[in-house]
Amino acid sequence: MARNNKEKNNQNDEPLEKKLWKAADKLRKNMDAAEYKHIVLGLIFLKYISDAFLELHQKLKEGKGEYEGADPEDKNEYTAEKVFYVPPSSRWNWLQGRAKLPTIGKDVDEAMDAIEKDNPSLRGVLPKVFAQEKLDKQSLGGLIDLIGSADLGTKEAQSKDLLGKVFEYFLGEFALAEGKKGGQFYTPGSVVKLLVEMLEPYEGRVFDPCCGSGGMFVQSEKFVEAHQDYYKNNNGKKLSIDPKDRISIYGQESNQTTWRLARMNLAIRGIDSSNVKWNN
Repeated sequence: MARNNKEKNNQNDEPLEKKLWKAADKLRKNMDAAEYKHIVLGLIFLKYISDAFLELHQKLKEGKGEYEGADPEDKNEYTAEKVFYVPPSSRWNWLQGRAKLPTIGKDVDEAMDAIEKDNPSLRGVLPKVFAQEKLDKQSLGGLIDLIGSADLGTKEAQSKDLLGKVFEYFLGEFALAEGKKGGQFYTPGSVVKLLVEMLEPYEGRVFDPCCGSGGMFVQSEKFVEAHQDYYKNNNGKKLSIDPKDRISIYGQESNQTTWRLARMNLAIRGIDSSNVKWNN
């Protein structure tokens, strides 16, 4: 009995990313990790932008303070706050309500299409692989319910970098599951961190000629954040500077599906990826 309680406590203490991975991996069934990663990471991204959108949508709807008189369906309101606009048929609550229907795969593909149309920076980036026959729709519905249980895009979740941790953890686990091929899109965090510490990108341009899923750029932003003491004025006073304003990122990736992962990985952190190009 004591052992069972101990196991239960260990499971409860597990980080969100590990809990989500274990459950999501069970739903994979006979699907290759190489294909499954686009399904899972695409849904995680969709949940994130939907959470962030709905949080701002609620504030605009209430119309208090700076949001007085605002239209909650005006796309410009979201652009101003650096939040992606999510059309009604792409919002997580709507999709989760249809998770048990046989058409859920088609619904998610159409949701991704609609988001790309309303957000130019995401055009050609989001996966539309959910209607394929070999993807078991019951498992897809289960995956939607699972990811729906986590708050990923709220301000509180963003302050804890919950989504960043989940996304990075999943990328690493998929790379392990794929074996050698996983190295095409993922370099272990410890290696990337060492490279960035050696390069010391305090400011300026960061270029990665084979950027994979963008780990070098994410780590460079973390480096700038961790070295805020470097930014001081003439009186020695510490300056509060957004890391995203200190470095500009440039990259290229020959694999188009990996390039899409990079663009999503950077978008969830608010890092401008307009200079990360697919180049074969």
